[in-house]
Amino acid sequence: MSELTTSKPLGGGAPARLSPTVGKPAGAGRPAKRKSLTRKQTRAGWFLLTPALLHSTIFISIPTVAAIVLSMTDYSFTGEWQWVGFANFVELMGDQNFKTAFINTVVYAVVVVPISMGLALLIALGLNQKIRGLSFFRTAFYIPTVTATVAVASVWLWMYNPGSGLGNGILSLFGIGPQGWLTNPDMALGSVMVVGVWQGLGAKMIIYLAALQGVSRELIEAADLDGANSWQIFRHVKWPALAPAQFFVLVTAIVSTFQVFDLVYVMTQGGPGIATNVLVLDIYNNAFQSLRLGYASAETVIMILLISVFIYVGRKLQGSDKSE
Repeated sequence: MSELTTSKPLGGGAPARLSPTVGKPAGAGRPAKRKSLTRKQTRAGWFLLTPALLHSTIFISIPTVAAIVLSMTDYSFTGEWQWVGFANFVELMGDQNFKTAFINTVVYAVVVVPISMGLALLIALGLNQKIRGLSFFRTAFYIPTVTATVAVASVWLWMYNPGSGLGNGILSLFGIGPQGWLTNPDMALGSVMVVGVWQGLGAKMIIYLAALQGVSRELIEAADLDGANSWQIFRHVKWPALAPAQFFVLVTAIVSTFQVFDLVYVMTQGGPGIATNVLVLDIYNNAFQSLRLGYASAETVIMILLISVFIYVGRKLQGSDKSE
């Protein structure tokens, strides 16, 4: 090396100098480049996340904090309010309307979420096959999702009409008398659940269908060559691949069922009596009918906690099923 640095060029002059990179191990300058690339990627990632973060902050985080603060007050839109601590929560424990709404919402979620998820998965499995009219069936199942809930509720109101509705018309063919689908306290909530399951099938089906089409064909063919039947292929190949989609559908289904409002408001307005009263409807009545925003905020806080518990339990159940 010393000879190279001290030797002169053939024409004389100053000794030739080696490039700074000569003699260094290959790739010695790459860590700095990697760090620079990582910083650029990080900045790009935060830039792309900014709209979602702003949306979450403005429409989720700030309202949640505001609801928690207001739940400790007796604010009622009049401009005058005072701090009441946990008095609103204590009062809720003795409120029969709240108790009924709480139970109805939990029952609605426990029934609608698993049934709608199961049916949506079955439909997605069927539509994932090569059948005629595939595009028509996909569109037909998805239309209720993009249809306004008021329109959906209006159609089902006609179907549940005690005198001229399609429901009682079908029952009459089998010699069964007319039923009070929405007027019988024992049937009203179940009738609303049917509409909730039907309307939510399309969105869940599309997500499941997209996930099924992403399953590796090589794995399916390998399992088929090993002699696995259709159930074994689904259980050991397709089902594990559906885990991310399954969790997404579960979370969105829980949130949407706990937020059910317009369907109940149009079809029953919580009746007959309070048989179909749900949390969001009760929050609406307390906030905008009784002008008790602090009291309604306390209900909102309880609903947020309830949703969090359901999501946590669902996540744990999914994790235990995956480990098996």
